[in-house]
Amino acid sequence: MSRTTVTFLSDYGLHDEFVGVCRSVIARIAPEARVIDLTHGIPSFDVRLGAITLQRALPYSEPGVHLAVVDPEVGGRRRPIAIRVVEDDRLLVGPDNGLLWLAAQRFGGIVEAADLTRSQYRLEPVSATFHGRDIFAPIAARLAAGLELTDVGEPLDPDDVQPLAMPLAEVDADEVVAHAIAFDHFGNVLLDLEHEELTMGVGLRLGEQVEINGERGVYATTFADVDPGTLLLYQDANRAMAVAVNRASARERLGLNADDDLRIRRP
Repeated sequence: MSRTTVTFLSDYGLHDEFVGVCRSVIARIAPEARVIDLTHGIPSFDVRLGAITLQRALPYSEPGVHLAVVDPEVGGRRRPIAIRVVEDDRLLVGPDNGLLWLAAQRFGGIVEAADLTRSQYRLEPVSATFHGRDIFAPIAARLAAGLELTDVGEPLDPDDVQPLAMPLAEVDADEVVAHAIAFDHFGNVLLDLEHEELTMGVGLRLGEQVEINGERGVYATTFADVDPGTLLLYQDANRAMAVAVNRASARERLGLNADDDLRIRRP
């Protein structure tokens, strides 16, 4: 079965030849496949942001082969893998470091997996530092051209695929302690918090004042609901709770790093 779409996400950036070389490998093996670049701007080595981005982007992509490479342990003990998810017959290819985990859960979990370590479809000799070119891209292309997981690697128990550890918000009657799990380039802060936890926990309603790490803001629908420079708590385009500053950076305003606490309460 031919799969006509290959999506591609990485932390390679666009200054070097890495993305172009991977795309060239795919084009030589599966010339009819359409490659869609989701992003190559994931910060270097940020597996969690890569996983979150992949999870949020794939529902808008045509089912097919989804190649993702954020691989700080390239050449080490982590496995190269390909997986099939329950819904839409999607195939995901990348390192077994948690990068594929959230997207797999978004589509019902993993129904089949393959270890690509000794795949006959690797490009030889395999570089110790560029598995995107030598393992992931050629195998994604073979899958796009119609091969199945059993053709490209050794069977792997889906339960052995590496999960991704994520922080959990803590909710009580007075405040919610959420965590900064990711940042976008505007400085908006993605939280490990659902709308229901917020409303049922501290009883916050849209339009009300909110206090976040001691700073006053508004629980709003969108940026334009508040004046420039105002802090706001909102539900983002993927229905996750986030913090922003209208026309500025919430990350800078609150001095946040990944996993930092955000204490949210009614003033």
